Amino acid sequence: MKKKTILTIHEKNTIIRNIINAIIIRKNFLILGHVIPDEDCIGSMVAMALIISKFSKDVAIYLDSNIHEHFQYLLNICEYNSIKLLHQPDAIEESIDTVIICDTPKPSMISANKGVLSLVGNADVIKVEIDHHLGADSEYIGDKEYCLVAEASSASELVGLIAMKIRSRVDILKEYNITSFMTRNLVLSILTGIIGDSKMGQFLKSKREKKYYQIFSNLYNNLLVNDTVKTTNFMNMGQVFNEIQRLSNHEERCNSFMLGKKVIMPPIGLVVLNQEDMTVLNEMFETEIIVNAMRVVADSLAEESGKLSLVVSDDAGSDLVQFRMRRSHGYKAFDVRDVLTMFSIDNGGGHEGAIGFRLKRDAIPDLNGYISSLIEGVRRVIP
Repeated sequence: MKKKTILTIHEKNTIIRNIINAIIIRKNFLILGHVIPDEDCIGSMVAMALIISKFSKDVAIYLDSNIHEHFQYLLNICEYNSIKLLHQPDAIEESIDTVIICDTPKPSMISANKGVLSLVGNADVIKVEIDHHLGADSEYIGDKEYCLVAEASSASELVGLIAMKIRSRVDILKEYNITSFMTRNLVLSILTGIIGDSKMGQFLKSKREKKYYQIFSNLYNNLLVNDTVKTTNFMNMGQVFNEIQRLSNHEERCNSFMLGKKVIMPPIGLVVLNQEDMTVLNEMFETEIIVNAMRVVADSLAEESGKLSLVVSDDAGSDLVQFRMRRSHGYKAFDVRDVLTMFSIDNGGGHEGAIGFRLKRDAIPDLNGYISSLIEGVRRVIP
């Protein structure tokens, strides 16, 4: 089933209550995310692990691939709080009774090894799902009564909602002798996901998203005022955002290579990476670096064009051609999801400001011609 937002407050509160009860009753937790995790994925995973660790439960995070250096501060938080980090070769404990999947659109995107997949398929293991991806290219993973899948700025916002509900449960905090629940590290982890997905609040849409952004912004800033902060820690949210956005030397080189292919074709800033380009990139850089660079290039091209960007990659190692479209944060007059409808694209999804989709190479023998038709189609409909 394609994911749909939870329609009523009652249903949402019931699911959150089920998740909180699972945290209290269950013993051993494993937290999963998607392949090539981004800010929101890592932030929501670490935040959930911190929440569970406060109840003195066993909790581990599974990370299939190398994690970008941007997120080292979050991994340091895990180490400080005795949260286990598991990787591809590591054995998965048979005693795990609860799996929590964060920010993952569909089952095929779960970062997992055979042991993890066995757990996900075990009917005796509770599967909690926390996600904000809705619509076309999405599919439920968790157990129905534990699926907190709803419209939100990020999965981290939904984790933040769980945290706020627990903070209001004085009876639970007293029972587990939790004197300081909304700690600086928990708020920092939640904020990492929120500001990473929203670009420091620029892409927040609804009053609800802005409200939660403001709540956690104020919480974090208040904690900075009250806590003694070491020079190695972040002093404000701006520093967190800068850390997330900072490019490594490899990424800068990859970024420059892609931007060398850019063409501004109003209203779209375009980069097309053909099979020869992708062969060069694959020889020089890891997949994670290439994927991150595509996202950065799409963002920067959208701002440069003033309206939209389109990044296309045709990798000979895959039978799919990848497309990423982004809208400038200052341009609100066009919902890029309309492109999926206009061109009858099923294998894709996103939100009103950004989409990604994939097409079989056999279905588009003339790639340049198809890209031209995309651009012309957009030109006809945007104001």
